[in-house]
Amino acid sequence: MAKRDYYEILGVAKSASAEEIKKAYRKTAMKHHPDRNPDDKTAEDKFKAAAEAYEVLSDDNKKARYDRYGHDAVNGQGGFGGGGGAGMSMDDIFEHFGDIFSGGGGSPFGDIFGRTRSGGNSGRRSRGTRGSNLRVKVKLTLEEIAEGVTKKIKVKKYNNCSNCGGSGAKDGSSFNSCSTCGGHGVVRKVTNTILGQMQTTTTCPNCNGNGQTITQKCGTCKGDGRTYGEETIEINIPAGVTDSMQLTMDGAGNAGERGGPAGGLIINIEEKPHEELKRDGNNVVFPLFINFVDAALGTKVEVPTLSGKARISIPAGTQAGKIFRLKGKGIPSVNSYGTGDQLIDVNIWTPKKLSKKEKEILEELKDSPNFKPNPEKGDQSFFDRMKDFFD
Repeated sequence: MAKRDYYEILGVAKSASAEEIKKAYRKTAMKHHPDRNPDDKTAEDKFKAAAEAYEVLSDDNKKARYDRYGHDAVNGQGGFGGGGGAGMSMDDIFEHFGDIFSGGGGSPFGDIFGRTRSGGNSGRRSRGTRGSNLRVKVKLTLEEIAEGVTKKIKVKKYNNCSNCGGSGAKDGSSFNSCSTCGGHGVVRKVTNTILGQMQTTTTCPNCNGNGQTITQKCGTCKGDGRTYGEETIEINIPAGVTDSMQLTMDGAGNAGERGGPAGGLIINIEEKPHEELKRDGNNVVFPLFINFVDAALGTKVEVPTLSGKARISIPAGTQAGKIFRLKGKGIPSVNSYGTGDQLIDVNIWTPKKLSKKEKEILEELKDSPNFKPNPEKGDQSFFDRMKDFFD
């Protein structure tokens, strides 16, 4: 059975902003949440489908691939296995997307439905707070983009304390159950309304949702569970990335407080200008300048490519604007949909200064029948050449 369109699942247009997509997911997830629809398999499937759609549409890179190639472009690449609802668990959904309802201050599903992020009823939240994301910029040459490259970068970040293992406690075991929440990590409040009693759940202010308090803090990290320092991170960048593209390495960002999961490392790609070649999508273009004698008589020239030099033949009678194509000498698609070509754009160089003898020779030749413009019927127009150029 064909999969439903992600925009249709969330009820938004393809031009919707990130904030509109986020709000639409919140509304859809609230409507089909299992706690509001107990023992309703259809509602659960719709809840999972909404999470799958949001996972793709909230990520700029995945959204761009989906917009261009549909479901085939993102199958197997989602954080839940990519197979749709069948590849997701409720725990995955609560863990990945719970915080969008509360602005990052705690799981909305817990706040609204009395359910913790782990998916269990009235259970304790996972320890610690998730670390923040880090952003780095990586500059790449066209050659590196064409081949793919591994970069090692130094990043200053929070790492788990080596002394306490990230727990924040001396010897890693100095904890007491929180007296405020009784070890649950959340506190509940029942309010009487015209619709009846309503229960709300909020993160415990005493233990920050950990369910435990430290009796003896670690002397190295002072109870935070983290230390600040420099780390060398190895980044594998696939071939075909584009300028301003963002890549994400999960778990490579700042470590979370008190043993919480680490944030992500967001890599912004910056493409360095090439001295001789210009990128056009997955093609690369080289402007070749030859004099009109070589254009008339034909010649052989050497041109730069992303993998070295290539020698090509210029046939006699080559016209300005002629484009030669070196198949497969461009840049691979980042989604493995083939490789671009190198386009060689021929320009006829007209000398700006001439000696007396050169002028005399040209004066003798200019009235020759072969020097009079005589476009053949099969010669391409400017618009035809542009169409081939961008084809």
